[in-house]
Amino acid sequence: MSGPVKVDVFGRTDVGKARDHNEDSFLVADLTSRTASLQPDVREHVIGRRGSLFMVADGMGGAAAGEVASEMATTTVFNHMITQWGNDQEVTEQRFAYRLKEAVEIANQQIHEYAKSHLEARGMGTTTTAAGVFEGALYLTQIGDSRGYLIRRGRIAQITKDQSLMQRLVDAGELTEEEAAVSERRNIILQALGPDPHVKVDLTRQDLCRGDVLVMCSDGLSGLVKKEEILSTVTQATDLVTACKELIDQANGRGGPDNITCIVARFSGEGLPEPDGSEPLGHRVYPLLDTESTTDPVPVYKPEDDAARKTEPAPRKSDPDKKKWWPF
Repeated sequence: MSGPVKVDVFGRTDVGKARDHNEDSFLVADLTSRTASLQPDVREHVIGRRGSLFMVADGMGGAAAGEVASEMATTTVFNHMITQWGNDQEVTEQRFAYRLKEAVEIANQQIHEYAKSHLEARGMGTTTTAAGVFEGALYLTQIGDSRGYLIRRGRIAQITKDQSLMQRLVDAGELTEEEAAVSERRNIILQALGPDPHVKVDLTRQDLCRGDVLVMCSDGLSGLVKKEEILSTVTQATDLVTACKELIDQANGRGGPDNITCIVARFSGEGLPEPDGSEPLGHRVYPLLDTESTTDPVPVYKPEDDAARKTEPAPRKSDPDKKKWWPF
């Protein structure tokens, strides 16, 4: 369909009720204007030629390591998308998806190299769920267990798959989803950015329809608020600011044992079709045809480099016991 695709988006992060520090990070960006912020021109914008980017990252590690890892993830992916993808001559969905996946892989390399050169940051890492919107489609890259949900016509579906021990056991038929949700091992993840020099990025694609709502969150929300409750809260909220606040309030009302982060984005415009109920909705792997690999040297991250980024990060700290990583 021809015509504009519009997005209204808001994000919020909260330390929760039990922790002293916030290791979550999030990012909302218009890649065409190369701006990441929650200012009005980004909160409501037309999806431009270079698309848009939304990210949630949930850090782990001692000292300030989790905070640094999640901030590095959002910074690196954003910077890669506005420089490499932003200057690509080939403006196609395959190239967009390739650059998004490549950005996450480079973020992993940078976090890994930073941890190797800073003893106090050994073992640091972060989950990353990065959603790119380009020409009426949603592309998600997934590492760890932060989540993406899509709401359409009164339904909600999880469109990411947790890279966790519990999800593996559910897939194998050894646990039900209900049993996995209450397991003492539910925070064990199989992949994170940072601990290993290489990661396997889960890349998926979802066609968007008019009225679709994307919800992204860290497990501080999804671990306490069921997807049906997320659906009810978002659809009944008067605006996206209220939706984010009420979702976080629900998690805090149930003890808030973890940091809580969410992004809610609503899509509209003549460039999207009206949903008719026949569209597939769920986790759908997107195959890349581009076999190009990243061979550029990995620069060492410096926290002071963040000053050059056009964004407004929320205050973040760290907690050593937040999330466990289990290498397989």
